Amino acid sequence: MIDQDMADDLEGLVDLVAGMEDIKSVLDGLTGLAAAAMTGATGVPIECAVTLHRRKRTITIGGSSGRAVVIDRIEQDLGDGPCIEALENGVPVLLGDVSSDPRWPEYRSALAAAGIATSMGIPMNLEDDAGAVLDFFAPVSGVFTEQGVAEGMRFADMAGKALRLAVRIASADQRAENMKAAMDTRTAIDLACGIIMAENKCSKDRAFEILRSASNTRNQKLNELAEALVSRFSASQDANAHFDD
Repeated sequence: MIDQDMADDLEGLVDLVAGMEDIKSVLDGLTGLAAAAMTGATGVPIECAVTLHRRKRTITIGGSSGRAVVIDRIEQDLGDGPCIEALENGVPVLLGDVSSDPRWPEYRSALAAAGIATSMGIPMNLEDDAGAVLDFFAPVSGVFTEQGVAEGMRFADMAGKALRLAVRIASADQRAENMKAAMDTRTAIDLACGIIMAENKCSKDRAFEILRSASNTRNQKLNELAEALVSRFSASQDANAHFDD
């Protein structure tokens, strides 16, 4: 049975994907929900950022606050730390206390200077060659207990599913936009050829050759030339219609 906190988190993620403007907005909202969930679970103000890895490139692309993004990018600049290790190994990685943990000395110093005492990276399951990790930051040590890690993993599992859905939707939208652009381009070229056919009393193939030759001569893209020709023709027709009135 799903508890109320999980149901609320799931509802928030569904609303986030349903109302998304782009992937960046989803990631910012996702980290805000993650920070709120972990804050509620630990009783300590938690900040969160999300790091994406694709095609051998790792980048921080969203956060619950600008400060969270800045802190997370320190690790990307250094090239080593708990979130990068979590990405590589696919398991949660905890930096329990920046004052005593022997790992990542440069990163620990940077966190301490920023007022962060502990951090944790929890990977999300994506698809293909992409990876993502939620990076949590707390001002006091000892908050990411076994229960805290379990809460982070629970949220990351739901968030990964929501992110995969958001990526699919964004990809479908992009394909639709590309198809529409291609259709618009084809329509403009067909209309331009029709104008040339009418003016030169020629076939469609000959009209296309005339248009392509003009494109090469003017060093102008074929679709741009076609759109310009259609626009000029439409403007002249509008002017004639106005004069006839």
